[in-house]
Amino acid sequence: MRYFVVHAFTNRLFSGNPAGVCVVNHRLEPQVMQRIAHENSLPETAFILEEDGGFRIRWFTPAFEMDLCGHATLSAGFVVLNLLRPEADSVVFSSPSGPLTVARRDGRYALDFPARPPVSVPIPEGLEAALGAKVLGCSLSRDLIIELESADTVQDLTPDFERLGLIEGCMGFVPTAAGDGGADFVSRFFDPHDAIIEDPVTGSSHCSLIPFWAERLGKDTLVARQLSRRGGTLYCRNLGERVEIAGDAVLYLEGKIHLGDD
Repeated sequence: MRYFVVHAFTNRLFSGNPAGVCVVNHRLEPQVMQRIAHENSLPETAFILEEDGGFRIRWFTPAFEMDLCGHATLSAGFVVLNLLRPEADSVVFSSPSGPLTVARRDGRYALDFPARPPVSVPIPEGLEAALGAKVLGCSLSRDLIIELESADTVQDLTPDFERLGLIEGCMGFVPTAAGDGGADFVSRFFDPHDAIIEDPVTGSSHCSLIPFWAERLGKDTLVARQLSRRGGTLYCRNLGERVEIAGDAVLYLEGKIHLGDD
């Protein structure tokens, strides 16, 4: 199968979030896709299959299948719109989270994703000790949105991942704060239950972060910055039941995966 690695939510190599994109010509068993994702050892690998005029997409971390992934969908859209269907302006992926569109928009790639507004919840016991920071409040959707005092606080976090992993009830932990310059808000994404503890840039968490910050800041068009070591920038719009998450992408690798008799 054809295989690509794309750095998403960045306009330069070795930053943003790397995703593998496998272009398959027939349906693969989930265990085969999981083995490939484990071998690739990237935050996510997307598998896309052309069918019914569009594409089907599934996402796998090195450890398990995801229900939604932003940066790997953006990377898959980049591959389709530049290498598979360069004449097209958009592509619709059918996915476990419904139809997802990637469209060219102002020189970037825009994702049309479902909104996941978080609901306010009590601060979990042990969270502040695990993060090593004061928590202003928490909200829950798929992930736990954790409001902190400042962008510098988010940037400087060095969590105790063993203690953080003892807190249940969510997939990811998303510390966030208002921005202090070039971004309206900032965040990071920790998943102590996965093989990759910190995700460099997480599109899916912004399905919750966008409505969260749109309400607080009173604006529906926002610029977000994820403060991982690699870093990434997301251009966001709150659309009610949907969100738009746009970003740049850069091709890093193109090749083939040989499965043999598997």
